[in-house]
Amino acid sequence: MQVLVSGGAGYIGSHTVLALLERGHSVVIVDDFANSKPTVLGRLEALSGKDIPLHAFDLTDADKTEQLFGQEKFDAVIHFAGLKAVGESVQRPLDYYRNNLDSTFSLLRAMTRHGVDNLVFSSSATVYGDNAPVPYHEDYEPLSASSPYGRTKVMIERVITDVANITDDFKVALLRYFNPVGAHPSGRIGEDPQGIPNNLMPFIAQVAVGRRDKLTIFGDDYPTRDGTCERDYIHVMDLAAGHVAALEHLPAMGEPVRAFNLGTGEGSSVLDLLHAFERAVGHELPYEIGPRRAGDLPAYWAEPTRANTELGWHATRSIDEMCADTWRWQSDNPDGFPD
Repeated sequence: MQVLVSGGAGYIGSHTVLALLERGHSVVIVDDFANSKPTVLGRLEALSGKDIPLHAFDLTDADKTEQLFGQEKFDAVIHFAGLKAVGESVQRPLDYYRNNLDSTFSLLRAMTRHGVDNLVFSSSATVYGDNAPVPYHEDYEPLSASSPYGRTKVMIERVITDVANITDDFKVALLRYFNPVGAHPSGRIGEDPQGIPNNLMPFIAQVAVGRRDKLTIFGDDYPTRDGTCERDYIHVMDLAAGHVAALEHLPAMGEPVRAFNLGTGEGSSVLDLLHAFERAVGHELPYEIGPRRAGDLPAYWAEPTRANTELGWHATRSIDEMCADTWRWQSDNPDGFPD
């Protein structure tokens, strides 16, 4: 297939681009580099041995999006593009609603006008909200979220579903994934957060490489095995493979829209991840225990059976592999991608 990957220069998008190319698909990237750097493209082309067309513009520009679809013929879209920091979304709600919703509206309008009827959407486990029973199952309702970022994911799932239900032959996979970590085994691409990392793994990696003094663990008195929060960490390479599996499954889907959890089905604690990273670097890392952070749930993980059985996909990499690959990326690129 000829696949348009929105946000294809970002963390998960870039790894998925490589996975698509390895499966023989053709890829076109559109990205405005709000969460990434243009230098990633050269590394993707070097790793894949292929030229990768890239269009640099903001998908909220409906006219430019329409022009792109008029110039190129696409068989499918994988939609990653969007602002993604939970905490920042609380401070900048209008920016998040405008960017994440308007970019999706532009894509959907262009897709329906040009007969592109296969879509894989990058959703999130945040759509399950604070009250869903663990493990999270795709059939849980009502979907909700505690941040503007999460609410954009809920809204976009609803919008996409409404469009698919009235559009002949439109097929959509909604991928709700949990906590992506890790990096490409080459160490050439990985997670490169701008500013202070919002997520645990890149923060630990920056402590290990000397960019941060120490890790603060927010609370050690949760009702978990070791008192720290537990999450379902998934290697970004497994996640990328999940997107390809979902894309290739679309023609066989018996309904227009289907949600899939992408996770391991197991929870790992903050201390589990820290100690696995210490094994990767070969020494202990400095940390302190701080107070609980408002809004953090004690523990949650995926019920991945639907993806396992219907997509033929499984998460296979351990947290030790996640940490080893992250450390290879971070130690080879202590300041992330060059400008």
